[in-house]
Amino acid sequence: MRLPGRYDGVARPIVTYGSNPVLHRPCAPVTEFDRGLRHLVLDMFASMTAADGVGLAANQIGVDARVFVIDCPDADGEDVIGYVVNPVLTLLDPVGDEPPVELTEEGCLSVPGPYAELERAFRARVDGVDLQGEPTAIEATGMAARCLQHEVDHLDGTVYVDRLPTDLRERLLAEAAGPEGDLPA
Repeated sequence: MRLPGRYDGVARPIVTYGSNPVLHRPCAPVTEFDRGLRHLVLDMFASMTAADGVGLAANQIGVDARVFVIDCPDADGEDVIGYVVNPVLTLLDPVGDEPPVELTEEGCLSVPGPYAELERAFRARVDGVDLQGEPTAIEATGMAARCLQHEVDHLDGTVYVDRLPTDLRERLLAEAAGPEGDLPA
């Protein structure tokens, strides 16, 4: 998969939980494969990097489009770097002695600060298209597989805290909001 220069984009502000409806509804499929899409992906890489993240969905910068970027290590410590337009997630069976699921801490740029343990499949794959509309896929294990699941959740309108019990979710959102009680915009 040919990647655009990751640092050529412009970092955009990260949308926080509850601050923009685009974060809480399914994103629209991408139908235009033009310069605007290329600039969006570049801006997403720049935004993710500026926020010290490992993945970013388009709606996290306020854009209603099924696109995500990733720069995250897999279970072997190898960096998985890429992007997928219109991704479809498949949870895969473990290979060899891999565990089927992994329970580990997860966080989110849209819920700044707190982390919580969340069970995710250890191995996952996304299939979609690239900037030219050609088929592409990313298969990953460990943290990178978690990231694939997390970003596709975003594109489906689900933030990781939405998967947690209500009391824990409310506590994490209050922690992210800080003493002023307002998540940063």
